[in-house]
Amino acid sequence: MVSDMNSAQNKLSNNDAGRGQTIRVGASASRCELTKDDLQSAAFLAKSLSDGNRLRILLLISGGRKSVSAIVEALDLSQPLVSHHLKELKRSLMVKVEREGPFVYYELADERILSALQILSDVAADLLSGRKLF
Repeated sequence: MVSDMNSAQNKLSNNDAGRGQTIRVGASASRCELTKDDLQSAAFLAKSLSDGNRLRILLLISGGRKSVSAIVEALDLSQPLVSHHLKELKRSLMVKVEREGPFVYYELADERILSALQILSDVAADLLSGRKLF
């Protein structure tokens, strides 16, 4: 993988101001083509994933829909903090919201979020295992 990264050639189209420009990265086996808009969308989601409590909430609700009070109790977090994080997750479209009377329930919007979290966790573990200084 390191050799793939070292041999990867990055190409950026110079004749495009950015909106539809495509960035190609990778060797023959693993190729990734993303537009500037794709990267902006990914950055938006990554920012939403950059808080440990949000990740804990996503993992909890991946087992099925949960009310705010159930999330507060399960994660031992304050209700205002949970509500703040749920608002951010809702804004980034990572959770679905359903109201039933006085209760609001949250569930994972897309199962691929769990796969992305697992991949990020694996990459982090691999990268950090070789790190000697912090």
